[in-house]
Amino acid sequence: MVLRSRLLLVACAAAALFSLPARAALFEDDEARRAILELRDRVDKMEDAQRKLPDQVQAQVQQQLDPMRRSVLDLNNQIEALRAEIAKLRGDNEELARSLSDTQRKLSDQSQSVDARLKPLEPQKVTVDGSDFQVSPEEHSQYDAAMGMVRRGDFAAAVDAFTTFLRANPASGYAPSVRYWLGNAQFGNRAYKDAAATFKAFLAANPQHQRAPEAQLALANCQIELKDLKDARRSLQDLIKAYPGTDAAQAAKQRLASLK
Repeated sequence: MVLRSRLLLVACAAAALFSLPARAALFEDDEARRAILELRDRVDKMEDAQRKLPDQVQAQVQQQLDPMRRSVLDLNNQIEALRAEIAKLRGDNEELARSLSDTQRKLSDQSQSVDARLKPLEPQKVTVDGSDFQVSPEEHSQYDAAMGMVRRGDFAAAVDAFTTFLRANPASGYAPSVRYWLGNAQFGNRAYKDAAATFKAFLAANPQHQRAPEAQLALANCQIELKDLKDARRSLQDLIKAYPGTDAAQAAKQRLASLK
């Protein structure tokens, strides 16, 4: 009776273990392994005890052991299935990780490519005549091209370039400097009346500009070329008064003395 009770307890334990396959699937691998070892140990002990029993009792015990052996085999099969599933999931995860890494790398490359294409179109900071401001690449290119004409002495082309620039970009940060250099290009092209008007407009709009003293002196030079000595003297006197201590004021004193 004692042996039968033990057999019944082991059978019940095995039945409980396999009655809920969903729960069995949740076992950790190590826990399932320990359960199998314990079950095998119990079966081995019962088999040893069985061999010491009479044949009739052994037959009864054998009937109870067979389901337990099948349970152990089923548990082994479930564990192997779980291992295979885990291995597949690990493989899938590794493949997903590689795919994600490739996608991130491609996105990074595409982002860098887009940035490289957009960068030439972005506004850029420049410093001209002591002022810092943002300009478009097109403005920067047009200004540099016009200044190159002035440096080469191609004043007629420079006049056209600066005039076109101001018409297209009247509010540009370059505008004050463009007007100053437009006046110089007009003077170089011997369009003294136009140059005088340009310098007057520049001074009226930008009296504190870094180039204002030079523009006032250039205005006086235009008036001298136009034989308007009265206005030329007035311009030189205004320069000395408004911008004392500058190189342009010193040059104005010398020019004023020569006019007397």
